[in-house]
Amino acid sequence: MTGAAAPKLNIQSADADVAHRTFTHRERMLRACHCETVDVPPVWMMRQAGRVLPEYRALKERYTFLDLVRTPDLATEVTLQPIRRFDFDAAILFSDILVIPEALGQGYHFRETGGVEMDFRVSCRADIDRLDATAVAERLAYVFAALRQIRAALGPTRALLGFAGAPWTLANYMIEGGSSSNEHRALALFKEDPELFGRLMSKLTGAVAQFLRMQIAAGADAVQIFDSNAGELPTELYAEASGRWIEQIVQEVRPQAPVIVFARGGRDWATLNALGANVLGIDHEMTLSSARALVPDNIALQGNLPPESLISLSAEEISAQTRQLLQVMEGRPGYIFNLGHGVPPEGRLENIAAVVQTVRASGRSLNRPAALS
Repeated sequence: MTGAAAPKLNIQSADADVAHRTFTHRERMLRACHCETVDVPPVWMMRQAGRVLPEYRALKERYTFLDLVRTPDLATEVTLQPIRRFDFDAAILFSDILVIPEALGQGYHFRETGGVEMDFRVSCRADIDRLDATAVAERLAYVFAALRQIRAALGPTRALLGFAGAPWTLANYMIEGGSSSNEHRALALFKEDPELFGRLMSKLTGAVAQFLRMQIAAGADAVQIFDSNAGELPTELYAEASGRWIEQIVQEVRPQAPVIVFARGGRDWATLNALGANVLGIDHEMTLSSARALVPDNIALQGNLPPESLISLSAEEISAQTRQLLQVMEGRPGYIFNLGHGVPPEGRLENIAAVVQTVRASGRSLNRPAALS
């Protein structure tokens, strides 16, 4: 499948003119990113593609995870699987945040015992200097090929999201040498050698910004930056160790498409609000009502149903929990329904379907200014 990117939407219109419209999935998602009135909140789920789906598990019997990521036809298929099954408003590219270190020259693989292992650990200036940012576009050509295929398959009415890891989160994997239960080396480098830390972060920031811009050029309507390790930083250090680098990326990318920032465990709201992101993703460790009070109305919110609810609750119970979150956000344009982290592999398919159905049935009183209710 090949094809040009779908035409960009003009989402600017007066709220009064759209009070009784039914939007396409793509319009709904993009208008919510810009805090524009929609009919119902858009809904998608982090990690919506993958191990929760039996059709994905069938593919995994034939291909490795890295095969799926690196083969455009396979990445396209995996990205589309949850759209076919659940009718989400947005598809998100099936890939991995570690493609950036790999494109810089630090490959990765999966341990037989679980977790990720980098081919070497970044531990000194020489390791950082040998990371080559000039070949990112060439080495990640398979990502852009997949995005073009997905865009063509989705057509003009469904949103497509790209993504990348935040520099701080990527640095943790690179400096630790893989996934670790005791991540401390990146923070130690930040404190003990800020110049060397900045050298690495500058290289990562440039690569991530380039990667996201190229995803947009290949058909992504919006992009999400995953700062999954934000909570590893003391709140008072977040701005300098992570926030400043994300802000640089947002400044480069936002003129082209909306940017969502998901900083798991991050609680420096002054910094998060000032990043320039269109949307802030809210994890499940705080209440949505608290987030609504902390985030200005011109920044959209995304979240934050607890992922474990997909496992532990019945379909009726999760529908009730979904309605509670929708009620919290009533009257505030700029709300995207999602989980507070990714879909767990043990999630129940009927619960995912119940969430989508409940959001779609929420009616026009939600996600619109009170004056238009």
